[in-house]
Amino acid sequence: MPQIDVLIPTYRRAHALAITLTSLISQTFRDFRVVISDQTEESDLKDNSELQTVLRVLRFHGHPVEVHKHLPRRGLAEHRQFLLDQAHAQYILFSDDDLIYESDALERMLTAIQQYKCGFVGCCVPGLSYLDDVRPHQQAIEFWDQQVTPEIIRPDTVEWQRYPLHNAANILHVARDLGLTPLTQQVYKVAWVGGCVLYDTEKLRTSGGFQFWEQLPDEHCGEDVYAQIRVMERFGGCGLIPTRVYHQELPTTVVNRTVDAPKVLQY
Repeated sequence: MPQIDVLIPTYRRAHALAITLTSLISQTFRDFRVVISDQTEESDLKDNSELQTVLRVLRFHGHPVEVHKHLPRRGLAEHRQFLLDQAHAQYILFSDDDLIYESDALERMLTAIQQYKCGFVGCCVPGLSYLDDVRPHQQAIEFWDQQVTPEIIRPDTVEWQRYPLHNAANILHVARDLGLTPLTQQVYKVAWVGGCVLYDTEKLRTSGGFQFWEQLPDEHCGEDVYAQIRVMERFGGCGLIPTRVYHQELPTTVVNRTVDAPKVLQY
């Protein structure tokens, strides 16, 4: 059984997904499986030749790959819960379908979660188009020291205001200014991490996973934030700096953001 299951929900992004998966091929950490769940109604991933080629390469290198067609669409939380139900590995990486991973990303995240024994370790996914957009007022960072401990994070708490660090390319500027490298990586306190989060599978499930999906309308956002908040409250969670994962900067497929899970659900 692979040590990590990479879980990727996708919707109308076959080409971006192919780029994401291509960047997984060269990972220094090799013991992972890929599980993709597609909710595109009007087309099928099996008909995309570029994507199918990448899947063949992953399999050729010994990485099991599963591709599911999961319809009807009942919202992001339900989609994530479906993927979580497919997981068997000790750790799961929830990855967006429009990222690019450098070769050491998975290995460094795994090292951190094993060292700190927390519920999750996330990598901020900056957009490189913002490299020249320096925002000192959004670059406050607080590091964890010897251990990562549980925290209570809510939209009305001071800790919630940590989120601007993940805007634009702030995380890259902070790492550069502090002289941090993959060999001197550190973990820091977060409000949440979007797009790329490695969970301890059992700790995510113990915290309820995404089973709250039935309490939300089909159109919602913030389901990943709400799940992380619940994991942090029991087991702690952190971000990893420097990050080695980048956003492809495509337009969001989540247009209606009226219902924000952490602001409407009970704790």
